[in-house]
Amino acid sequence: MIEVENLTKKFGDKIAVDGISFHVHDGEIYGLLGPNGSGKSTTMKILAGILKPTTGKVLVEGINVAKNPIEVKKIVGYVPETPILYESLTPSELFNFVGSIRGIPKDKLEERVNYFVKAFGIEEYLEQFIGTLSFGTQQKVSLITALLHDPKVLILDEAMNGLDPKSARILRELLLEFKNEGKSIVFSTHILSLAEVICDRIGVIYQGKIIAEGTIEELKEKAHEESLEDVFLKLTESKDEIVHIVQALKESL
Repeated sequence: MIEVENLTKKFGDKIAVDGISFHVHDGEIYGLLGPNGSGKSTTMKILAGILKPTTGKVLVEGINVAKNPIEVKKIVGYVPETPILYESLTPSELFNFVGSIRGIPKDKLEERVNYFVKAFGIEEYLEQFIGTLSFGTQQKVSLITALLHDPKVLILDEAMNGLDPKSARILRELLLEFKNEGKSIVFSTHILSLAEVICDRIGVIYQGKIIAEGTIEELKEKAHEESLEDVFLKLTESKDEIVHIVQALKESL
């Protein structure tokens, strides 16, 4: 379970996250949605124990992130928006390195590597330097790295970026499987149709604040809209702007 209370994060005078609160139950996929620059990635880095909050409290499985970031990292699988990998290693070397750091038994590590490598179809890239791989393949390597230690909590920041349709579908099915295993999952995406399908609840973050939260149906009802995309655009004040832009483009043709 994840509990976030009055979380604030400042970078100098800039407030990136402004007093937000939410919780994620075991066996729940929570979608954190928002425009670029809204505070999503900062929030997720705090949940993963990478950044320290300025104020507020964050508990992951009862562990205070600010006080025990190392303990949090032991139980969290985190995928950043852009893969951050050792480019001079091969995926095989990276998986072995991560396995040793995580203390994963050799037989268990081999079993899990084989499972995820086959699932994401990267067998042919295992002995190539990561720096030579495409963005999509690096994203798959990043995902596998985050899943090797069978984390209790998953923090996935735009994890679908760069994935081909087959791999995106596999990740979607894996997330649903992890949910059924009782894992807590925080998931951000710009693919709103995907969020509509897999997320149990949604938190919409805008300019550092949670401006709406609830199930898909609750958000649609509150916003008087038919789709999550329309709900999102309305809440973030983008819908009218898009209409004006499209109209201006038409007039310029």
